[in-house]
Amino acid sequence: MNPIVISPAAIAAETDPIGIGAGTAPPGSYVLCVNLDAPTSMTIGAHGTAVFPAGGYAYVGSAFGSNGLGRVDRHRRVAMGIHDVTHWHIDYLISHQNASLTAIVVAPGADIECAIASSLLSRMKEPPLEGFGSSDCTCTTHLFISGSVTHIRNQCSTVIQELSASSN
Repeated sequence: MNPIVISPAAIAAETDPIGIGAGTAPPGSYVLCVNLDAPTSMTIGAHGTAVFPAGGYAYVGSAFGSNGLGRVDRHRRVAMGIHDVTHWHIDYLISHQNASLTAIVVAPGADIECAIASSLLSRMKEPPLEGFGSSDCTCTTHLFISGSVTHIRNQCSTVIQELSASSN
């Protein structure tokens, strides 16, 4: 499985290569790449208030329910302010005015959410908030930060490619 990098605009236009926008996406794992323009204090559900430094963020998730990777379109709509229900930890971050969803890296058909998170944890600096997005697993976090969103997107693509190579 090679990682596929998808722009939010392609999903909105229903032209993304795996059918997220069209509602025909397969299940799989994904990484939301988010840019935070300025240091920001926000409340993240039961985590309470936390300060997030400016930079590039990666949030690792998976979607194996009936809509598969179509869940990513919900995240895109939350980030755009079109859908205002905050259900997951990531909703609080991506809906903030200082945040922008810049890309989604997907691994269609691959159940590697926690493997991606584990690999990123070993490569990145201290996680911005322990327990973020990982309340249903034993991972330290599913949210990672880097100096730039481009760097973190490239790291995520590399991790997915390496996990793919090691499983073959």
